[in-house]
Parts: sequence; C-alpha cells; structure tokens
Amino acid sequence: MSKLLPGAWRDGKRYLWLLGIAAMALPMIGGLLAEHTGLSLFWWFTPLFIYLGVPLLDALVGEDRNNPPDAVVPALEKDRYYRWAVYAAVPFEYASLIWGAWTAATQTLAWWEYLGLAISVGMATGIAIAIAHELGHKTDPFEQWLAKIALAPTGYGHFYSEHNRGHHVRVATPEDPASSRYGESFYAFLPRTIAGGIRSAIAIEKARMARRGLPFWSWRNDVLNAWAMTPVLFTALIVAFGWKALPFLLIQAIYGFSLLEVVNYLEHYGLCRQKLPGGRYERCQPTHSWNSNHVFSNVFLYGLERHSDHHANPLRGYEALRHFDGSPQLPNGYAGMILLAYCPPLWFAVMNPKVRAHYDGNLSLANVKPSLRARLQLQGAA
Repeated sequence: MSKLLPGAWRDGKRYLWLLGIAAMALPMIGGLLAEHTGLSLFWWFTPLFIYLGVPLLDALVGEDRNNPPDAVVPALEKDRYYRWAVYAAVPFEYASLIWGAWTAATQTLAWWEYLGLAISVGMATGIAIAIAHELGHKTDPFEQWLAKIALAPTGYGHFYSEHNRGHHVRVATPEDPASSRYGESFYAFLPRTIAGGIRSAIAIEKARMARRGLPFWSWRNDVLNAWAMTPVLFTALIVAFGWKALPFLLIQAIYGFSLLEVVNYLEHYGLCRQKLPGGRYERCQPTHSWNSNHVFSNVFLYGLERHSDHHANPLRGYEALRHFDGSPQLPNGYAGMILLAYCPPLWFAVMNPKVRAHYDGNLSLANVKPSLRARLQLQGAA
C-alpha cells in the first residue's frame, strides 16, 4: 500500500489519494442505487455521504501528523503517479456532469429527486475545485489549462487567477475577500467573497494584460478564457440533451461554487497577518491558516486540509504537505466544519474561543468584523 522512497520512508497514503477520483463518481453511484432500489433518498447520496459519512470516518480513522522527511520530498514531487492521480479525477468529474445532465433532461424525476441529483453533482464539481486548486498552482501549461477545465462546470473560472495572484498575496488580511473575519457568519461572508473575488480577478488580469502590452479583451486573459469554457460546455449539453438540463446545470454550478466559498470561510476564519513598519504585512506563516490532519477527508481533497503548509509553501505538492505543531487546528475535517459553518451560532460557539485562544485573548491581533471591532474598541475604552 505504499512505495519505498530514499531513506526507507514509505508513503502510507500513496494509494489512498485515489479516493479523490472516487469522490467524483459519488453522484453516479447514488443514481445506480436509486435505480436498483427505487428509493428516492439515493438521489441525495453524495451530500449524505459527505456530510454524515465523512465526519464519521474522520473520527474513526483519526489524524495523521506524520511528515515526509525533507530528504524524500524531491523524489515525492518527481513521482508522476501523484500527478496522474489528480489528472484522472477530471474525466470522472465530467462523466458525473454529463450523466447528470442526461438524467435530468431525459428521465422522469420528482422535483426532490431532480434537486437531489443537481446537489449531488454540484457537490462533485465543487470538490473538483480542490483538483483545480492543486493543478492551478503548477507551472506546467497543461496542468494550468486542466485546472480551468475542472473549473468550467461551476462557472468559477476566475478562481484560477484570483486564488493564485490575489488570495495568496492578501491571505489572512482584511483586504482579502476570501479570508473570513471573526464574528462574520458564512451568510454574510458569501456575497462579500463572491463579489470581491470577481472584482479582484478582473483587476488582476487587467493589470497583467497591460504589463504584457495586450488589451483586456484578449484570449490570453486567464479570466476570460476560463469563463468562456462554461457557456460552451453548457450549450453543448443543452444541445445534446435538451432544455430540461438547464436548471440542473445552474443548480449544480451554484451549489458547487458555494461549496468552495464555505471552505474558504473556514480556512482562515479570524486569523490575521500583522503589519510591519512601513505598512507591509508579515510573510504568511503556518499560523495564518486553520489546519486539519484528519486522514479520510484529507485524501478526499488531495491534502487541501493541510492548509497551513500550503500557504507557507504554495508550490509544494499535495503529497508532501506537512503538519506544524504551531498551526491552529480545526476540531474536525472540512465536511464536519462545513456543517458548523451552515449554523452560525454553533460555528461561533466552537470557533470564536479557538480564535481568542490563538491570540491569547487579544482580539486586536485578529481579523475582526469591522462593526464588531468598533464595538470591542468602545468597550475597551469604557
């Protein structure tokens, strides 16, 4: 189940990384179960498995805080197996999307079955944004284009530019639309991050095009060429299967990108880089991202939950990401934390004490919701 690398170190999760491919197939598995059992509940198989099964498996399997030794990291990152484990997930993402569009347009489904199908596929295409995230950080043009292809089903092609050139620059600062603030609910964060991410991506590409002496309306614009893939894809599916596929396509896209944004919400909640003399922010450190070492959800998401090391070392491959004792830790994997984020009172009850503890009670060091910061300052003055 593992491969021997220099120094006699074995990657115990080597073949578990293939679970990322299985995640893309969950909607089709649910469809087969619904067809063979006649139970409508199986149209909702993917969210049921993710939101109930994955947190349970995280609790049962537990955490892995082991790190690959530095001596084996170059060999890990040269091993093409890890790249193909990511590439192979994209065809399965499209298989679920195409199957879902065909099913929505040609099969007789009750409205709750249709909705369950759309949410299930949206969950797969939303998880696929983690695949696009891994691919988009690479310098190989093939991987960069594959990242955009993985983003097309959710219509979130601008993520490719904004995440790499915006979020990674401004992460854990009040200026970053993808970093949530202490006291800010997910439902307040969602419109702010969607609008802010789009504005940021457009500004980034406008400046990049200007530096290259190109107009904004150029096929080399990474926002425009990524966005263009979505209407082409949706039009092809509607031509192939009919207009009944359109509501399905829109629902799965909206749910898919909202899944990305709830993950953004929990990854940096309340954490803040401090300003240095001269106005610049300190370098991003592992302490500026919430980390999780839960094995099952980590392999499901290609190591995304080891987010602290990812932001400190953005080019490091998922297979080589490390745990740091000093990084703040989430109490569960992403699936369990997403359920908390959907219920703000529970989220605040669990996470606000963790933020306060991280800063030893000094919230002036945290990224705090502006209205709450003003109220805390008034209370401090009183």
